[in-house]
Amino acid sequence: MSTRTPVRLRLRLRVDPVACDGYGFCAELLPERITLDEWGYPVIDGNPVGPELVELATRAAAECPRRAIHLERVAGDR
Repeated sequence: MSTRTPVRLRLRLRVDPVACDGYGFCAELLPERITLDEWGYPVIDGNPVGPELVELATRAAAECPRRAIHLERVAGDR
């Protein structure tokens, strides 16, 4: 009998600052989680992506011209 507690997977956004050229498409597609700094580069708020935003977050990552936005699965709290 196993007493292991299942691990919940959550999604989070990450930006690769080296790859990013500051086009800003990600912030237009997902303003709930991404803003732009004074130079036009994305700033991600760090909150997990909720189920209601997964589709938009996936689109933001897919439409980044430099592929600098990533949607990652991370282990979360129980």
